[in-house]
Amino acid sequence: MHEVEGAPGHSHEHGHGDEAGRPRLGFVGAGRVGTTLATAFSRAGWTVSAVASRDDARRARFQGLVPGARGFSEPQALTDDAELIFLTVPDDAVAQIAGGLLLYSGQALVHTSGALPASVLAPAQAAGTSLGSFHPLVAFTDVEQALADLHGATIALDGDESLLPLLAELAEAVGGRPVLLPAAGKPAYHAAAMLAAGGLIGLLDTIVEVARAAGLDERAALAVYLPLARQALANAERLGVDGALTGPFLRGDAGTIAGHLGVLRASAPAALPLYVAVARRELAVAERRGELSADRAAEIRRLLDAAG
Repeated sequence: MHEVEGAPGHSHEHGHGDEAGRPRLGFVGAGRVGTTLATAFSRAGWTVSAVASRDDARRARFQGLVPGARGFSEPQALTDDAELIFLTVPDDAVAQIAGGLLLYSGQALVHTSGALPASVLAPAQAAGTSLGSFHPLVAFTDVEQALADLHGATIALDGDESLLPLLAELAEAVGGRPVLLPAAGKPAYHAAAMLAAGGLIGLLDTIVEVARAAGLDERAALAVYLPLARQALANAERLGVDGALTGPFLRGDAGTIAGHLGVLRASAPAALPLYVAVARRELAVAERRGELSADRAAEIRRLLDAAG
């Protein structure tokens, strides 16, 4: 990935844009991602002119946060109100909805999927139109928190070269850092993003499960272990992955690891496969560090192999 610079000033054949000559924005989809981005763009001074959603409550909430946006139930209905249309729907629906849209010359269609290339929008393309993708690397849990998290966040861009400067300008307008991501790299990029966000939540869920065997409920477990997790993340940011590793795998404490495996078999068997998978990665890091003897590494590997 490399950073993309924005470029002010754009012309559009369809419609007239806003008073500053920038394209009017429209959104197909009024879930957390669409509502957050539309709110962010509107607060940054861009004109968000329309939203299409079949969910009346979501559409009304969107319009409450984005003054002046017209509401429609069908996607095609907003194409007369916007020059740049964001398709903020689940990944599996992107191609289908794009296939039902007809763009006019001068318009652009952009999706917000981190896994799909811009080319998935090709069914909507017509002469003089452009396609792109705009993926903020943000956990969209609620609108206000996501708005704050956009500041400094990476926003991965893909699509027609003529459109990329405008998308970079939009990213910078909401405090993001635009980077160009080749289409072929998107599945791996998104898999890594899933591990960084949803994967971390999955790990925390397992930590909570294991902590129950120590008599801790979820609230207590998070209070105990989240500070340690924050320290590990801070150390990784400061020292890199290898430098941040601590614990029994780095020390070669095979007896401690055997104890972990035993209590997991007895009290949290569903957590055992994840422990073993993560342990193998920790062991590899410890070996890269060069501080673990070959004999200790082999002993730990035998324990992990026996555990499955």
